[in-house]
Amino acid sequence: MSGSADGANGADGIRGIAAGLAAHGVAAIALTWVDNAGLTRVKGVPVGRLGHAVTHGVGASPTFDAFLVDDSTLVTRYAGGPVGDLRLRPDLGRLTRLHAQPGWAWAPADRRTLAGPPHPQDARAFLRRQVRRLARRGLRCLAGFEIEWMVSPAGRDGFTAACSGPAYGMTRIVELSDYLRDIVVALTRQRVDVLQIHPEYAPGQFEVSVAAEDPVGAADTSVLVRETVRAVSARHGLRASFAPKVVAGGVGNGGHLHLSLHGDGGNLMSAGAGPCGLTSRGEAFVAGILRHLPALMALGAPSVASYLRLVPSHWAGVYACWGLENREAALRMITGPAGEPDAANIEVKCFDLAANPYLALGGVLAAALEALETLEALETLETQEGPERLEGLDVSGGAPRSAGGPCTLPEPVAGDPASLSPDELARRGVRRLPVCLAEAVRAFEADDVLRAALGDGLHDTIAAVRRGEIELFDGVEPAEIVEQVRWRY
Repeated sequence: MSGSADGANGADGIRGIAAGLAAHGVAAIALTWVDNAGLTRVKGVPVGRLGHAVTHGVGASPTFDAFLVDDSTLVTRYAGGPVGDLRLRPDLGRLTRLHAQPGWAWAPADRRTLAGPPHPQDARAFLRRQVRRLARRGLRCLAGFEIEWMVSPAGRDGFTAACSGPAYGMTRIVELSDYLRDIVVALTRQRVDVLQIHPEYAPGQFEVSVAAEDPVGAADTSVLVRETVRAVSARHGLRASFAPKVVAGGVGNGGHLHLSLHGDGGNLMSAGAGPCGLTSRGEAFVAGILRHLPALMALGAPSVASYLRLVPSHWAGVYACWGLENREAALRMITGPAGEPDAANIEVKCFDLAANPYLALGGVLAAALEALETLEALETLETQEGPERLEGLDVSGGAPRSAGGPCTLPEPVAGDPASLSPDELARRGVRRLPVCLAEAVRAFEADDVLRAALGDGLHDTIAAVRRGEIELFDGVEPAEIVEQVRWRY
């Protein structure tokens, strides 16, 4: 569980932590945050300055809110420009010695104003707010990201796969055995619970999956896993890319997000009377995500390059639908094996690792919360006025009955949605997700639920950064877009 640096351990405790790090050869601590373009930024402090960093923070300009993927910057109504300062406050609950970077430790940072409160545009604070909204309803979410990357020999700008065996084949592990072992060892020593590591479809492509945890912790772990893979790759003379598209015309890297909702009675994604065993709250949780998915693409698939990956019939989840174990649906319902009800979860397949994980996960929770709040309101109305009061109430949100409503799911889709006729897609309320970033941004700007959750400043800055990158790549051929973003992520 990720905690706050506030009051963590006290001055003597912090000195003890710093001394312990120094005794293990740690010279400096990397304090990281993720910007709106999805890049991990950093300030480092000597280990002896840890106490000062916890108490007073480390200075950082708020202009990073308006950075684009190429490090150019914008000046917007709420972000950019030379004026202002923030303080980075390390989260000691995630302070970690970096096994693949001897002499270094890492901690995710909360960005605070000079007066002390969270910066209104801090993505980690945004995610934490959504977690607290769930907690006020007696609910909690467990989440985890799948991390996919492609690896090439270092020292070249282009991409050459570091291994060439069959997709998902043991040959690739044989070819890069020491490298993959060192990734598992490093992550394990950094207290990351690795579930599996395996070759993926494309040459040189791999995936690591980690255990689910609280949402802030899951986003932190996503950052730590990527930077660990990057560091281990460098030690082996390799270079890792987490970009949505690494080779023009090839398959891309996903950043699939797994989520489950829990209450006092356990996992609300199983043992219910709803579709696929969902409880009423579990169904509302998924329905809210599905309802806002077009707008959420601006958070979870935030790069112009993201839409080069989102191709029908490539298991990328490009249709706004859900289905039981359907890898072509944007939301894949996973019930888990018999006898393991806690394994039930929903997988968001259309996201990638250009996303700021705090924004993507926070946006998903905000969408789910709207449906949960609607369900609560309907339940309250039924309790107060009786079920007959609901008979004439339209809770469909304007959608056909087969398409579900604000807190109910439409029919699940079995098979590839691309194989359905336009009439059948329309009957079932299945839409194609945005086909380009501009379309996603339009949906995002029109989404009042996400605006309310993010706040005007963060919402508008995200939209401005997305539009800045649309302009940056305007008229650029797909192959050149891939070249320009390959080593940025």
